[in-house]
Amino acid sequence: MPKTKKKDHLDFQNMTPQEQLKFEIAQELGLGDQVIEKGWRSLTAKESGKIGGLMTKRKRELKQQAMGEETEEIH
Repeated sequence: MPKTKKKDHLDFQNMTPQEQLKFEIAQELGLGDQVIEKGWRSLTAKESGKIGGLMTKRKRELKQQAMGEETEEIH
């Protein structure tokens, strides 16, 4: 029996913070409408890689900011 493909329907009400960040970056890159209409699978490897790279960069920046705030509180 053939496997059925999972529907790539976005549930905006139940997104994790990571999924929210991913979608936010996709919108910034002008890919938000495509993701809404066709799902994440419609993106090219290059587009997906760009989103992943920017997610990593943002997470690193947020972590550094949080660590900087902790350092300020200690001093």
